[in-house]
Amino acid sequence: MSQIFQKQPSDFILEKALDGERISPAEALELYENGDPLKIMATARELRGRILPLASASYTMFRVVNYTNYCNVECNFCSFMDEIGNGKGYVLSKEEILEKMDYAVAEGADQMFLQGGVYPDLPFDYYLDVISSVKKKYPSMHIRAFSPVEIINLEKITGKPLASVLEILKGVGLDSVPGAGAEILTDRMRNIISPKKASTQEWVRAMEICHEVGLPGSANIVFGSEETKAEVIEHLSVVRNLQDRTGGFLSFIPWTFQPQTKRFKVRSVPTTEYLKVLGICRIFLDNIKHIETSVMVLGKGVGQLALFCGADDISSVVIEENVLRSFGLKTEKEALKFLEDGGFQPKRRDLLYNYDRYEGREFSSTLS
Repeated sequence: MSQIFQKQPSDFILEKALDGERISPAEALELYENGDPLKIMATARELRGRILPLASASYTMFRVVNYTNYCNVECNFCSFMDEIGNGKGYVLSKEEILEKMDYAVAEGADQMFLQGGVYPDLPFDYYLDVISSVKKKYPSMHIRAFSPVEIINLEKITGKPLASVLEILKGVGLDSVPGAGAEILTDRMRNIISPKKASTQEWVRAMEICHEVGLPGSANIVFGSEETKAEVIEHLSVVRNLQDRTGGFLSFIPWTFQPQTKRFKVRSVPTTEYLKVLGICRIFLDNIKHIETSVMVLGKGVGQLALFCGADDISSVVIEENVLRSFGLKTEKEALKFLEDGGFQPKRRDLLYNYDRYEGREFSSTLS
């Protein structure tokens, strides 16, 4: 019999997933190492279709505001940060941040993503003033802010328990948090790429407490360096186990590293591997509803394919991006055309995956 029709071990794993059974980390690793990419993508698409309509795909609009590039973490892959005390970096004033949000609102965005370097010299009142000022001017603005390493910094500078810090931030207008700064959640890789950054255990602690106090958000993985395939699966296991406990992750986004510095090793991730990993994310992360593909990082071609391989959202439009080189969509009209050209009905959502606030609006790239 032709090998095409002979079942491989990975095929039984995919059948198990299609039958609604949870696959193990060992089985996910088998898919990554030996699974047929097309079968994995087809399975992921089928599972996506059982949760969300295949005919539509969602997008959002938000402005990234990087309030400072001073940072003491010094990740090996980052070219954005400036060393504290060198006088070359910046800290945005409240007025500058409000001006950026004025522009974003004029462009149609109603959400803010506030993120910066880890700068212990900035007082806690700075963060409270920024968030409360944006919320005062734009009461319906959704504010997502602060990666786990930034949150841990706020815990240290205030001397308060992390839950108390987060409750104070919620009180002035913080709505959700990104599970950013994860990269690869194994201590071996974190010692290679960001030895001063929050450990895997610290990252999990920060995100768990965020979820416990009612601050949901997203999680991601960034791969394409010296990580092993087993470490990619270990990362997904950390996220899945945390989600089992809290349910606070609304979406998951697989990215690849971009070459930014000479001291960090980046390998070129083939499109088939990226789509395979994205498919495994959909299959393995059975407790996270939405799988996003970052058009900003991966480009329009890969982004469109990803929507046929398990993803349901393009994680765009992003107004302003300073940390990464952006290949993404800059306007809502571009996002609409991108989705329509791929054969999808565009569905706008907010950062909490609410669609109803946009009901009644007409969405078409042909509209003026």
